[in-house]
Amino acid sequence: MARYHDEEWGVPVDDDTALFERLALESFQAGLSWSTILRKRDAFRAAFRGWDPRVVARFGESDVARLMADAGIVRNRAKIEGTIGNAAVVLAIAAAEGSFGGYLHERVPGPPAPLPRSASAGDIPARTPASDALSADLRARGCRWVGSTIVYAFMQSVGLVDDHLPGCFRYRG
Repeated sequence: MARYHDEEWGVPVDDDTALFERLALESFQAGLSWSTILRKRDAFRAAFRGWDPRVVARFGESDVARLMADAGIVRNRAKIEGTIGNAAVVLAIAAAEGSFGGYLHERVPGPPAPLPRSASAGDIPARTPASDALSADLRARGCRWVGSTIVYAFMQSVGLVDDHLPGCFRYRG
């Protein structure tokens, strides 16, 4: 967990494959602990063929069966099928907008503001108007498992918002 925080969480991501991976992992995390997802991350990466949305979007029923049999990942059919469908949506967004990263940055313009120096963990929201809007747009485009709370966690993960607390070495307030 510390390594993920120190090296990845909140660091801006622009690569569409990395963005798709983070969105998918946040979706798989729903109802589970983040530590469970991190422990299974390498298995997820192998099972989903490196998270390339062009590859995942072509997965069929045999791939769903393969994934459902893979004890190394979270075996939830709805989340697996949602991730496959989301790959197609990410590709459609990238085709229409130039890139998935560009689409995200248009909807959540940066740079993200740091939390105030007086902020504490209790001040970090679970969702915001920006995550509500991004969630609604993704759902309107056909994405699943992208409720506002999941989208906000994704936004935190990929540096669209900056929720590092004062006292954290990554805090830049």
